[in-house]
Amino acid sequence: MSTSELDRARELGAKESGLAIVVTLRDDGSPQASVVNAGVVDDPVTGDPVVGFVARGGTRKLAYLRARPHATVVFRSGWEWVAVEGEAGLAGPDDALEGFESGDVSRLIRTVYAAAVGGTQDDWAELDAVIAAERHAAVLVRASRIYSNPGE
Repeated sequence: MSTSELDRARELGAKESGLAIVVTLRDDGSPQASVVNAGVVDDPVTGDPVVGFVARGGTRKLAYLRARPHATVVFRSGWEWVAVEGEAGLAGPDDALEGFESGDVSRLIRTVYAAAVGGTQDDWAELDAVIAAERHAAVLVRASRIYSNPGE
């Protein structure tokens, strides 16, 4: 997927403080949906644009992503929406992202937060203790399909 194809996701996310719906798959294959703050970031391994969000350790969404690493993230503002589907990579204290140094997890999580809700990585540094205690993980969705309603 090209960067331009993710521009609409970035624009709609910015209009709604990064709020997006993420859909994962339960053990029985049925969809599980939740609301997250998400944004478009550069993959820390490849440099390609991906959709990133943060999941607190112990959540069902994280367990589902470990078992079935695929997600759909839907950004919306008003009646405009865009869905990004793809393989999900995880980087956190309990999840090693191939090719990524685990010591940089806090920095990656701050980068995702900044992309999702604005600000800079430094704005989120004070959350490092909470992120570590709650075993947060960065979820990086590599787009294999992007679709939306027609633009105006």
